[in-house]
Amino acid sequence: MIASLAGTLVEKEPERLVVDVGGVGYAVHASLQTLAELPATGASVRLLVHTEVREDAIELFGFATARERTLFHLLRRVKGLGPRTALGVLSGMPHGQLVAAIAAGDAARLQTIAGVGRKFADRIVVECREAAALLVEGEPSRERPATVDGVTGEAVSALLNLGYKRPEAERAVERAARPGTPLEDVIRAALQGLAG
Repeated sequence: MIASLAGTLVEKEPERLVVDVGGVGYAVHASLQTLAELPATGASVRLLVHTEVREDAIELFGFATARERTLFHLLRRVKGLGPRTALGVLSGMPHGQLVAAIAAGDAARLQTIAGVGRKFADRIVVECREAAALLVEGEPSRERPATVDGVTGEAVSALLNLGYKRPEAERAVERAARPGTPLEDVIRAALQGLAG
């Protein structure tokens, strides 16, 4: 079983990349969060890997951090949730917000992820909530994600409507949002951050 890969990043496409290790190219599925953290093609990379073995295929799933791999394995506990769907959930929002939403039982927040309906979000909460709460407790307080309030959610939605991708919109809003800040000010500050 392959646990990690270190080599040269030769291809980088949405949700898939190829790492050349000693002349052998390994196709690896990855979340949008991991892809955003990786350097440009031609650079050296090291990925943590989950190997999925089925009757008809062997697939590799790569992660930039141990925390993301832990979240992937947590999501795989949910009955009926396959590895590609788990990657889709990981791609849907920053990992700190994902863990916080699951730990808080915020199924409505999970439903903002493409492909996650009400029943699916409820199953994630029921089957992963306790483990997610332990992950949140184990984080240093400076890294603990803030809960998403109405203004933050609306600001992210506004940026999505303007054509920004969810991960970059959420990061920009996280940097711009302060308690009690009006929605217009949060959106303005987030747009300035994205333009800067």
